[in-house]
Amino acid sequence: MPELPEVEVSRMGITPHVLNQVVTKVNIHNGSMRWPVPDDVYQLTGLTVTGVERRAKYLLLHCELGSTILHLGMSGNLRVVSANEPLKKHDHIEFIFANGKALRLNDPRRFGCCLWQAPGSVHKLLAKLGPEPLTDEFFAKQVYQQSRNKKVPVKQFIMNNAIVVGVGNIYANESLFKAGIDPRREAGKVSLKSFEAFIPIIKDTLAAAITQGGTTLKDFAQSDGKPGYFAQQLLVYGRKGQPCLVCKSELQEVRLGQRSTVFCGKCQK
Repeated sequence: MPELPEVEVSRMGITPHVLNQVVTKVNIHNGSMRWPVPDDVYQLTGLTVTGVERRAKYLLLHCELGSTILHLGMSGNLRVVSANEPLKKHDHIEFIFANGKALRLNDPRRFGCCLWQAPGSVHKLLAKLGPEPLTDEFFAKQVYQQSRNKKVPVKQFIMNNAIVVGVGNIYANESLFKAGIDPRREAGKVSLKSFEAFIPIIKDTLAAAITQGGTTLKDFAQSDGKPGYFAQQLLVYGRKGQPCLVCKSELQEVRLGQRSTVFCGKCQK
């Protein structure tokens, strides 16, 4: 599933092609996504995209009459291509622009979405989201206070979008390892000192991932149209049974919240 860095790289990739561009046509080839695509999305036709924003894992195309909300789901991607290029299988939604480009949402599993947000309002999917992880609104003292008396494992706690948005499974695994925190530990038993080390690590890990993804933006609008997905040197995620890169102990795996959780029993306490 695309996580926050991949979605941010998508935002960075599509922005030069769609910002300040007039939408000449909206084509909904298959409106049966995670939620039915509302006819309100057609309101974008004839209007200029005035902003491209990311909120959590959602992308918003702003115009004077409202905003189109896009989510990539588990398998979706956005491509910027020539408007004349033939559709690919699973190209469900496309926005045609006056500059001759098309922005297409491709989603084989149709778990993504395309919704509408009226001006001056906040869509219910966005209304209860916590702070963005790379902003000053996400800080250790607040997270510490929110964690008090919480018996949920700290990994599940930090992946709760009401606490902070966008800390998905990969980056939760990696950040907990770097911070030396056992992902199974109850959130309420993590000290303020540990959170003061942990929160900056989350920020650095996400920022580094975005930077690495950004290096592929030059290829964003090429024939494959892929939005800068990137390979990283992962320390624990996906490395069950392999040696820890720090102490050489065998990495363990458990399931927390139905998610694969890999950690080092020696380095993480």
